[in-house]
Amino acid sequence: MILRPIHEGDRSALVAILEEAFRPDEVAVALELIDLALAGSPDYQVLVAALPDLDLDVAGYLCHGPTPMTAATHDLYWIVTHPQARGRGLARALIDAMESELRALGGRRNVRIETSEQESYGAARHLYARCGYEQATLLPDFYGPGDGLLIFYRQL
Repeated sequence: MILRPIHEGDRSALVAILEEAFRPDEVAVALELIDLALAGSPDYQVLVAALPDLDLDVAGYLCHGPTPMTAATHDLYWIVTHPQARGRGLARALIDAMESELRALGGRRNVRIETSEQESYGAARHLYARCGYEQATLLPDFYGPGDGLLIFYRQL
């Protein structure tokens, strides 16, 4: 497994991974952040994972950035893995790499993750819990009827 910053040539592979996992409106938002990271925005960092043994130059990615108007909190915006890469510890490795980057900044650091309560996001929620993130709150019907917003949080 190789973890590295995003390169311009990664975009088309990321589009394909996103389109397999998310609705078109979600893909559009994820791509907006990817494009901002590629343009050099300090607000969005993207880590890309490659799995050479599966011949996947882009097996997944994680996008995070500082939370506006906070001194030490970051948002984990997106984490996605290629279907062939699932179950290989890739998402955990991406989260660990993000956390290492944040710890290297020094001082107290926090990470916030927002996600849906829909069952299709169940694997993501289990991942966050396994990585030490606690559910901080639920806002019922946030995204729509029966689809609440869950916020996970962790102090590093």
